[in-house]
Amino acid sequence: MAVIRESDLIDSIAEALQYISYFHPPDFIRAMTSAWEREQNPGAKDAMAQILVNSRMCAIGRRPICQDTGTANIAIQVGAGARLEISRGLQEVVDEAVRRAYRLDTNPLRASVVVDPLGARKNSGDNTPAMLSTEIVAGDAVSVHVSAKGGGSENKAKFTVLNPSASVADWVVQTVEALGAGWCPPGILGIGVGGSSDKAMWLAKQSLNDPIDMSELQRCGPLNRTEEIRLEIHDRVNALGIGAQGLGGVTTVLDVKVRSFPTHAASLPVGLIPNCAATRHVHFTLDGSGPASFIPPDLSDWPEILIDRASAHARRVDLDALNDEVISSLKPGETLLLSGTLYTGRDAAHKRMVEILDAGGELPVDLKGRAIYYVGPVDAVGNEAIGPAGPTTSTRMDKFTDQILSATGLKLMIGKAERGPQAIEAIARHGAAYLIAVGGAAYLVSKAIKAARPVAFEDLGMEAIYELKVEDMPVTVAVDTTGNSIHKTGPAKWRREPA
Repeated sequence: MAVIRESDLIDSIAEALQYISYFHPPDFIRAMTSAWEREQNPGAKDAMAQILVNSRMCAIGRRPICQDTGTANIAIQVGAGARLEISRGLQEVVDEAVRRAYRLDTNPLRASVVVDPLGARKNSGDNTPAMLSTEIVAGDAVSVHVSAKGGGSENKAKFTVLNPSASVADWVVQTVEALGAGWCPPGILGIGVGGSSDKAMWLAKQSLNDPIDMSELQRCGPLNRTEEIRLEIHDRVNALGIGAQGLGGVTTVLDVKVRSFPTHAASLPVGLIPNCAATRHVHFTLDGSGPASFIPPDLSDWPEILIDRASAHARRVDLDALNDEVISSLKPGETLLLSGTLYTGRDAAHKRMVEILDAGGELPVDLKGRAIYYVGPVDAVGNEAIGPAGPTTSTRMDKFTDQILSATGLKLMIGKAERGPQAIEAIARHGAAYLIAVGGAAYLVSKAIKAARPVAFEDLGMEAIYELKVEDMPVTVAVDTTGNSIHKTGPAKWRREPA
């Protein structure tokens, strides 16, 4: 009987969480590289280039791919012939591993988990508890899948129960079309079919750990109904023209994974969970011989891409000299390089600012004629001004937008993905503009940040308001002062009929 020691399990999970924070799976890099080579929309191609460059930088620098270092998803399969030699509950053991990984001083990961979700939503401070699933299987070893799931893609998870005669592909395509770009495409779609409501979602989540093999499936052709559905959904979703970051383009999904399970004769449960451009997971097996070891991927897996920020198509904008003339001249799809003073602020900061305004108070930061960046960065290490600092999903700030623009005179907002109709109307009414940075390029973006200091709401941790000094920070104009949105015009231009 194999005896799996508690210390080996903790060491292995902690190391795995660190490993996936800065190493994309090689199959993902190959698939993204292929998509980048095929992409015809220059804006989407540049976004994918940033993702690939960021990924290579993180692999070399051992820093997080994305500022949202995710909830820790740990799936453990214990062989019936193995014995876990642990002195406490498995959740406690796994949580110790998560705590160790996320608090590592040489590469701290962002703590995003909040406790008491219906109440104060206080941050746990160490990203515990983990999202743990367990299963007893045949064999005498312990198999562990470790993944880190960001909130932007997790928030787009969907579930339905279809009639048994309904088309799973139709529902998936219609659902993805309505998701927007907050899940940071191009990525992977995980689909679970059958079982019960909870089983379908579990199948969808676990399918995201399966190897990317869409190109091989396309080459060889389907051998069963599941593979036929994968191919159909892949083609139809890409034909929607959503593209990288929702800018419009050839590729929206790199692969579609489907797992199924027997279900009730009256039911067809379907779970859908997208995985973003920060796809992060690894698998290891413990057989009693010691902790798992992880071999770094070969740097030759990454393409050599040089991003020229001084190119003629990029326009420089001074954030310390914004005025109505500059703002009104911005056009959707235009590439900008921002320099100057930039403030951060996301969900909790916006909520608190609105509460202060409602009470007749004065905000601690003067936002008149300024720009705000929707971001919750990773802590800095060494001589970094800030840790990885990519954008968060902007629609979560939509309900605050009109009041903030009206009360403060804010002129620019920077985030990721589309804005809703309410926010777009407010942007146009107040003569403001909305820009996007590339989700999944957090380390690359952070290199444009030369200084950072907290200026308000420090008790909110990563959601505090920071004053940043940036130099040539790359962004794309998404919504102009008249309400025109690249997230509408881009996909419409690249939409096609499925093959």
